[in-house]
Amino acid sequence: MNITVTRKLVQRLIEAQGTAISGQQLADEFGISRTAVWKHIKELEEQGYRIESVKKKGYILSALPDTLEPTDIQALLKTGRLGQNMHFLESCPSTQIAAHQLAQEDAPDGTVVLTEEQTAGRGRMARRWHSAANKGIWMSVILRPDVPPQKAPQFTLVTAVAVVRAIEQVTGLKPEIKWPNDILLNGKKCTGILTELQSDADGIQALIIGIGLNVNQLREDFDPEVQDIATSLKMESGDDVDRKQLVSSILYFLEQYSDLYIAEGFGMLKLMWESYSSTIGRPVRARMAKETLEGMAEGITEDGVLQLRTPDGKLHGIYSADIEMTN
Repeated sequence: MNITVTRKLVQRLIEAQGTAISGQQLADEFGISRTAVWKHIKELEEQGYRIESVKKKGYILSALPDTLEPTDIQALLKTGRLGQNMHFLESCPSTQIAAHQLAQEDAPDGTVVLTEEQTAGRGRMARRWHSAANKGIWMSVILRPDVPPQKAPQFTLVTAVAVVRAIEQVTGLKPEIKWPNDILLNGKKCTGILTELQSDADGIQALIIGIGLNVNQLREDFDPEVQDIATSLKMESGDDVDRKQLVSSILYFLEQYSDLYIAEGFGMLKLMWESYSSTIGRPVRARMAKETLEGMAEGITEDGVLQLRTPDGKLHGIYSADIEMTN
């Protein structure tokens, strides 16, 4: 069976958006017989695609299998760069590791690495990230922005806004952003973002943005030590979430907002970030490497630095810390 024709057939059915396409039309488009079309359809059904055959009208794709097949995702994309080059790994230690390697091999701007399972996923400060197989979105995006290195940290905040907007669009849920890189639902973590840099004397060579998003896990899918602090989109919404649609939406907003940041600066995105923040206007405890401060989180600067006012009235700039709410 011709794999290329099978994948093109899926893409054609996705693009039809529920409109029936006749077997003869598909046969003509792909230069094969109607019998061959039927065989491809049967093969796709065995792979989990739900395809209806409507008498005298043709074939309609009614449901996709719950996989992160790149060609299925690319058929849904509304981006110019992000996701046009995709690498899918059934399992890997970490998509960040794979993306770093690809970036060093001159992978183009917008390259995406996706996996169904990470065996050594990690978050900030080299913490372990629990990556249940076939239940979440574990991906890294390679960006090659023409900006100075000091503008790199804001991409974490830009990505957080993109992910929140995508979750809202696909699920209707109302997530919040906990500074600097966590996304929460009802106070529990559903997403982590990790931005890493490849640079030299000439500036940024590549940004590697890792996104770990809990999508269809149930409580028992999480390790016991995080069951009380972690959640998933399914646990909060009560419904299975289409991971492919979510990936497509994240990449769309990430492209839009990263382009906006590069062109116009952080101003508009700063307002959006603060509107989703669970941190701003709240009393917090900031645990840093050498000290711990408590006070009121008043906002973030144009550089994404958290502004913390302590009870003595002094305003502190927090560049990196673990943040806890204190009320």
